[in-house]
Amino acid sequence: MASHFPAPPTSADDLLVLLAVARSGRFTSAAQHLGLNHTTVARRIAALESQLGGRVLSRDGGAWELTPLGTRALAAAEAVEQALSGLDDGDAERVEGLIRLSATDGFSGFIAAPAMAAVRRRHPGVALEIVTGTRQAAQQRGAADLEVVVGRPQVHRARAVHLADYALGLYASRDFLRRHPAPADPSDLAGRPLVYFIESMLHVDVLDEARRLVPGMTDSVASTNVYVHVDATRGGAGFGLLPAFLADQHDDLVRVLPDQIEQRLPYWLVARPDALQQRAVAAFLDALQERLAEVRDALLGRR
Repeated sequence: MASHFPAPPTSADDLLVLLAVARSGRFTSAAQHLGLNHTTVARRIAALESQLGGRVLSRDGGAWELTPLGTRALAAAEAVEQALSGLDDGDAERVEGLIRLSATDGFSGFIAAPAMAAVRRRHPGVALEIVTGTRQAAQQRGAADLEVVVGRPQVHRARAVHLADYALGLYASRDFLRRHPAPADPSDLAGRPLVYFIESMLHVDVLDEARRLVPGMTDSVASTNVYVHVDATRGGAGFGLLPAFLADQHDDLVRVLPDQIEQRLPYWLVARPDALQQRAVAAFLDALQERLAEVRDALLGRR
């Protein structure tokens, strides 16, 4: 028999519990952050799912991920958090908060981390969490406020902004080139050792297409981490297909066939529209632009 009682109203406290779980991916971490125990967090999530009439979290490996319903609830949770923070904000100019970023290793280490250091000098109350990986933009807006991906993303219910372009080129260490003849043209690279991404695990089309620049090469060191590519190339493992902004920092690396082997790749930023309205995010994006300008100027100065 159908109930004639209305569904209980959505609890703001339960929404804030969901927010904590979404940010950490774990009930235990959320419980520690909120001053609760694991059982209470699980009970609050169950109550929220009962109120909303569906699952808000699903298990993905060892972490909890938002379902589509959970993603919608997260927007409400962030609105609650923002409203509560405004109640005790005695300084309207104060900028604080946690920013969650998903980005590639190279961008995270060389661009985002120095940018956040600059933000922290101006606004000590701002913090950054970075999850690194080279992947396509997520179709469901999860816990991350911002994503930085390589290649133009196809996303819905999000804003995509072109940040900058970078060059991918072929490099080798000076010691390696003393022991192995330098190629005169790309056809000489057939059978030579390549340092690059693991082909079977690369899901970014523009990075996969870069292999066409170096036909017939044999993988010597392959990794999902671009800093491994740089260090393996510096160590003499072979010719590395590397971002110029990382490789050009090292005097022991030499660019090979620069006029014939180069691919320009774009960095795109993906963000939920509500995230762009947060003052902490706005401050971080300003610092990102400043850092990108510094890198561009430094690279031009080396030419």
